Amino acid sequence: MLGGTAASAVLLHGQSLFGAPVGAAQLAPAEDAFLDELERRGCQYFWDQASTKTGQVRDRAATVGKESRPATSIAATGFGLSALCIAHMHGYLPANDVRERVLTTLRYHLEHLPHSHGFFYHFNDIESGKRLWQCEVSSIDTTIFLCGALTCRAYFSGEGPDAQIRDLATKLYERVEWPWMLNNGATFSMGWRPESGFLSSRWAQYCELMMLYLLGIGSPTNPVAPQTWQNFTRPYIDYAGFHYISSNAPLFTHQYSHAWFDFRHRQDKYADYFANSILATRAHKVFCLSYKKMYSDDFWGLTASDSDHGYMVWGGPPVLRPVDGTVVPCAAAGSLPFLPKDCLHTLIAMKDRYGKYAWGRYGFCDAFHPDAQWYDADVLGIDQGISVLMAENLRSGFVWDTFMKNPDAVAAMKKVGFHPV
Repeated sequence: MLGGTAASAVLLHGQSLFGAPVGAAQLAPAEDAFLDELERRGCQYFWDQASTKTGQVRDRAATVGKESRPATSIAATGFGLSALCIAHMHGYLPANDVRERVLTTLRYHLEHLPHSHGFFYHFNDIESGKRLWQCEVSSIDTTIFLCGALTCRAYFSGEGPDAQIRDLATKLYERVEWPWMLNNGATFSMGWRPESGFLSSRWAQYCELMMLYLLGIGSPTNPVAPQTWQNFTRPYIDYAGFHYISSNAPLFTHQYSHAWFDFRHRQDKYADYFANSILATRAHKVFCLSYKKMYSDDFWGLTASDSDHGYMVWGGPPVLRPVDGTVVPCAAAGSLPFLPKDCLHTLIAMKDRYGKYAWGRYGFCDAFHPDAQWYDADVLGIDQGISVLMAENLRSGFVWDTFMKNPDAVAAMKKVGFHPV
């Protein structure tokens, strides 16, 4: 269970610590309009930066101009499938075009994209599907793709093309051989390479891994035992009065599984993970604001992202990399359901103040550092994805409500002991 002074409060700044997110009914019109525009632009990324032939989504793209880099990310494609459901629901894109893109994506990944035991390579060529950079077959990134596919399976409920979508998504999920990725161990390997075999690193400590274990446990064809849920550790940290589970990792680790699995008002024997992510977000904001010359209520948020010194795994508390005044908008956007008012405030303030340079055709650039006069020239697919999905979860709970129509997800949570709070 969660403890400490932070967990004892019932309300903080008008937000319930353990309750549901604010929701559309409590959003001011200007706040809802901002989120709608953030989602619309983010969904446009997943439309523009995907192949019409394969449906694969680019790992990253330029904020302006035509993008030609061929690298896709299987995780970005998974976020994109969920974003297409959001675009279809809101009417951001033509309905029939969205449906055809989803069909193209699922069919290509089932019938053509290289895989091993159902798991996909992390990065591939956007048109040929060839593996790039001798990357690994990735357990967590394949899981993100499957979360997107299963969102489509639950959302497209009609006949004809919708039935094809459901069939393809089901086959993609059911062909994954989850026990293979355990590699005779107690926890999942992070991946496998044909040249060298399984990676030595394992998903053995709390982070974004919950969705990996739940999909593996819930598989109707090749499951792992429910006991594997007990096999990863859940270490606590204490910071500024906050006591919560964390693994010395960036803020996104408290967000990704929550984009699809609805952990609200549920807990297992270890924790209420939604409440845990609230505490992690609050602690992260306090950590950022401790650097008073760099951050403020109007300007905070770090996670793994680009920087003017290259890709950085920002985070805190504790510090993973030296903090220098860079801000990463998806840190706050990905935590919108956890700390709505605070996250909305900083996102809107950043757009108002820095939008001329930091806000473009796909919304915020990936990261920026105004004091250094650096604004990222790229957006990243996974950062766009978590922003779009969590914005919509705050507004309506749409992704949660849709994904949790999958009986395998519900069954998995029951098997590992989740019960109402």
